[in-house]
Amino acid sequence: MIKKICFGKTGLIVSKIALGGIPITRLTMANAVKMVRDVLDMGINFIDTANIYGDSEEKIGRAIKKYNRSSIILSSKSTAPDKKTFLSHLNLSLKRLGTDYIDIYHLHAISSEEKLERVMGDDGAYYGLKEAVSDGRVRYFAFSSHNPRIAKKLMLTKKFQVVQLPFNFVDTEAQKELIPLARKMNLGFIAMKPMGGGMLENANLAFRFLSQFEGIVPDPGIEKTEEMAEIIGIAEDLRPLTYKEKEKIEKIKKELGSSWCHHCDYCQPCKKGITISTVLSTKSNIKRQTFKDNIKIVGKTMEKAKKCIQCGKCVKRCPYGLDIPTLLKENIVLWEAYKEKFGNNK
Repeated sequence: MIKKICFGKTGLIVSKIALGGIPITRLTMANAVKMVRDVLDMGINFIDTANIYGDSEEKIGRAIKKYNRSSIILSSKSTAPDKKTFLSHLNLSLKRLGTDYIDIYHLHAISSEEKLERVMGDDGAYYGLKEAVSDGRVRYFAFSSHNPRIAKKLMLTKKFQVVQLPFNFVDTEAQKELIPLARKMNLGFIAMKPMGGGMLENANLAFRFLSQFEGIVPDPGIEKTEEMAEIIGIAEDLRPLTYKEKEKIEKIKKELGSSWCHHCDYCQPCKKGITISTVLSTKSNIKRQTFKDNIKIVGKTMEKAKKCIQCGKCVKRCPYGLDIPTLLKENIVLWEAYKEKFGNNK
């Protein structure tokens, strides 16, 4: 059974690995329910999902019916910018999950100044979350972000108990300042994309790297019970990374460096309204989500990407020196091939 830890100032006792809720959207209801129950029976008691993740909440809700609700920590999210929409998302999450409360509920994907101002401003989503905590539908305030600068601002408001950020051996921005700040403030820290959204294939390297950081909880999304069994085995083996493993990590980082989007969104705004980080995540989206969900969630963004005029402003802004116009073209080609392959099999 996997070790459990105290999750920051929430006081929740959670397994030091959580189950991420995206990949189960690709499974049948029966297979998803079985997989979630198998993982719970391994000692994982923390499940992270989102209102926007297809039918993930319904599948999790069906899976947890036979368990004592208080034995499971549920985390979900809403991308809503305003209070009214946020509360409608929350109520839908409660219905789908088959529960009258959710332990941790996030203001999701706050990665720009505009979104920050909207959700925290008058009648913003934050006030929906505040109402939900007050009336017991949610226990703890949380947010997720892909932008370290925005995340720091939200953390320093002292209005949240839980933060969720990308963190893996390529996305290391949180390591220098945000993880130490979360420890200082005693915030629960969920490491999203522990395997780079499916782009990092070596679980041993990924989770041995993360195990160096006490108190953070990675939330890998899996489709097979054996994958979680492997991850738990790595997380419970506390030996440090070997010299050869560190060399492998550096080699992978070097290979991915010229194409890896860190979702910081410093490249924005785009004159043509292209959400660049979404387009550059095409390979990850294809790996993690169903064709139907991809078309619904990112289809319009991918069409906008075709309007790139190669002005070069995004390249100048990118702190990682990515050749964004070229990467946009490559991801559009990948997207079109994906649509051609799966669009005819609906």
